[in-house]
Amino acid sequence: MGKVYDQVCMFKAKYPGTITWWRLKKHAKVIEQHLNADEEPLYSFAGQKNDDMLDIFSTSVLCLTNKRILIGQDHILTGYTLNSITPDMFNDMQVYKGILFGKITIDTVKEVVVFTNLDKKSLPEIETAISTNMMEQKIKYGNQNRTK
Repeated sequence: MGKVYDQVCMFKAKYPGTITWWRLKKHAKVIEQHLNADEEPLYSFAGQKNDDMLDIFSTSVLCLTNKRILIGQDHILTGYTLNSITPDMFNDMQVYKGILFGKITIDTVKEVVVFTNLDKKSLPEIETAISTNMMEQKIKYGNQNRTK
């Protein structure tokens, strides 16, 4: 299908302990519809977008691009939800490793985004991908604003 969906499938194959039930193709399609012409998906994964480890029905896809973070969730009946986190809105990230699963919390200026029920082996990879890219983008974004 698309590059985002392919990356999610590779993530699921590499970390099968992550709880993502269904509609991954639909969630990835939401993100692919909103990619700009100059955006390239760098890293994508799926997880439960909520703060409750027992809620396993909030599957979403997070895609890290060369410009921003996109989070897509297709709803069964009423459309979809897309969150976009630009480098200037990104504050920090927290990683929590539990007995069975892990959790990533992304703090932004306006909201806190939480992905739960992640395979605990995937946490270092996710943290490295997001923090490395967002720090590089923050530097670029800051330099662009200084020249204007």
